[in-house]
Amino acid sequence: MLMKKILYFILLALAAYFYLTDSTTFSPETSNKAALSVNDDRALSNALDNKLSNIQVRGSGTVKAILRDDNKGSRHQKFILALDSGQTILIAHNIDLSSRVAKLNKGDRVEFYGEYEWNNRGGVVHWTHHDPKGRHANGWLKHNGTTYR
Repeated sequence: MLMKKILYFILLALAAYFYLTDSTTFSPETSNKAALSVNDDRALSNALDNKLSNIQVRGSGTVKAILRDDNKGSRHQKFILALDSGQTILIAHNIDLSSRVAKLNKGDRVEFYGEYEWNNRGGVVHWTHHDPKGRHANGWLKHNGTTYR
């Protein structure tokens, strides 16, 4: 009986240790169990060249064009960024879950963290907002000193 109690205590301690280790090292802005994370233009260019998707990316670019909002389903603010590498990507920012990027103009610099999806036009970065259900890495956009989550 004593051995069962000791074994039970050891198992409980191990479970608590692994739970605390996992929950304290997870950072939604820097990790996602389902996605590879990259944070430079070269790696993003590699994703485009190799037609990769579902990759958490971080980078920055200059606003090349501001597009009409997509109001079908979840609403998205859309604009095209030109990266320093010359590559262009579409940013699709969910404005039902985050604030619209205010006073966005052509030529402005924008930093981003979100999920990259390949397409034949340069790709799209979405999930640039928090995930209210906590199942996806929280993304963001930074513009003129303001972070939009």
